[in-house]
Amino acid sequence: MECEIEIAVPPERVWPLVSDIATSARHSPELNEVEWLDGADGPVVGACFTGHNRNAVLGEWSTVSRIAQLDEHRTFQWEVVHSDERRLGAPLAIWTYTLQPLADGSRTRLRHGMRLGAAEGPMQDFVARHPDQEEQIIDGRLALLRDGIDATLAGVKADAESTAV
Repeated sequence: MECEIEIAVPPERVWPLVSDIATSARHSPELNEVEWLDGADGPVVGACFTGHNRNAVLGEWSTVSRIAQLDEHRTFQWEVVHSDERRLGAPLAIWTYTLQPLADGSRTRLRHGMRLGAAEGPMQDFVARHPDQEEQIIDGRLALLRDGIDATLAGVKADAESTAV
């Protein structure tokens, strides 16, 4: 699943926002707080951070993510992993920001999305316990995720355009 928005500033103005893990926490209705792990203090491939999440349906939970791709001004990607497999484990989910310059480079198309990874996680466990409700469970979770992605994109746009000179 991926959503997009156009922002009236060039990618180099949007990049510092999307590559800062705190930006998503500021704007997401679900991700509320983040912190770097293992002495990391910024995004580099392999660095890990924890995310503290909350929503009315699922309650509260924490995740561990590792930076998987960092292509300045173009792509920022992290993988949610089982906390005991932060270095080598298959991801539960993969989250990506993709920046694309538009027109003369003064605008940016920002895409933000997620896809399920190879590892099985809580959603698969829940569906396995309620196979007769699989479609409703997945549709409900996707709707929550889409709303969160749209809210995060709107927040990044507002931040980026409010700092435009």
